[in-house]
Amino acid sequence: MTVNNLSLGRFSLHGLRDGYFALDGGSMFGVVPKPIWEKTFAADEQNRIHFGLNSLLIETESAKVLVDTGIGSLIPDKFLQYYEVEQDPGLVQTLRNLGTEPGAIDFVINTHLHFDHCGGNTRKDEKDQIVPVFPKAKYVIQKGEWEYGLNPVYRDKVSYFSQTYAPLRDGGLLQLIDGDGPVTEGVSVILTPGHTSHHQSVLVESGGKKLAFLGDAVPTSAHVGLAYIASYDIFPMTTLETKTKILDKAAEEDWIIAFVHDPQHFFGKIRKSKDKFIFEPL
Repeated sequence: MTVNNLSLGRFSLHGLRDGYFALDGGSMFGVVPKPIWEKTFAADEQNRIHFGLNSLLIETESAKVLVDTGIGSLIPDKFLQYYEVEQDPGLVQTLRNLGTEPGAIDFVINTHLHFDHCGGNTRKDEKDQIVPVFPKAKYVIQKGEWEYGLNPVYRDKVSYFSQTYAPLRDGGLLQLIDGDGPVTEGVSVILTPGHTSHHQSVLVESGGKKLAFLGDAVPTSAHVGLAYIASYDIFPMTTLETKTKILDKAAEEDWIIAFVHDPQHFFGKIRKSKDKFIFEPL
C-alpha cells in the first residue's frame, strides 16, 4: 500500500478506510473492455473487484474535517452479503487509532448521498434510536443532492438509504450548500457533476499546495483515464466533461488527488501526456 498520511502546508491529512466491498468490474469501468481493465484490477469468478471504502481526515489549525463516511452500520444485511462488505476495524476505530474520537470531528462532508459514501453518518444507539456518529459535526451536503436523496427516481432508489442522512436535519446538524463554497479555512467544496447531478468534491489548500478528494468523479487511480466512466454515473458525458476539466487543472497545478474507492492508493498525482492523463502514486 502506498502512503496514507501526508502534510499539506500547515495541514495533516490521513487516508482512512471503512473497509472494502465488491462491485461488478464491468459496471465500474463502463465501455472499457475487461481485457484492458483487468490488467489493473483483477476480478473474481463472479467478475467482481474488491474496492476500498476510503475517507479523508483533514486536520487544519482550527478544525477536523472528515470527507465521506463509508458504508457504516445501518445498511441491510442482504446488501452487506451481496457486496461482500468487509469492515475490520471500520472507520470509527480507525479514527480512534489515530487518537481522534467521533466527538472531535467538526465537519463531515459527503460528496453525495449514495450508501457507500454516507452510510457512516448515523448509527443506532442503545435505545435503538438512529443518532449521528459524529454528534458535534456539521454535515455539509449539496442542497440539490439532499433534495434528490429524499425522493430519488426508481433507478436510483437502491443507492439511497435515508436513515443515513435524513435524521441529521432533525438534530440540527445539517449544513446545506448550493454550489461551490468554503467549509472552513483552507477547505472548500466544488461541484463535480456527472455521477449525480449535484456531486461535490473537496479542495484543500495550504502553504501554496492543493489536494482534491474527487469522490466518484474519479473513484480510483484507473479512472484517471478519460474513457473509464462507471455505468453507475447518471450523466456519463457530464462526467467526461468534469474529469477533463478538473484533471487538466490538477496536472497543471500539481495537485495531489485522493481516491475514494481505490483499494491500494489513497493518494497520487496526475501527469498529462498529449491528450492522456497518467496516474503517478505518491
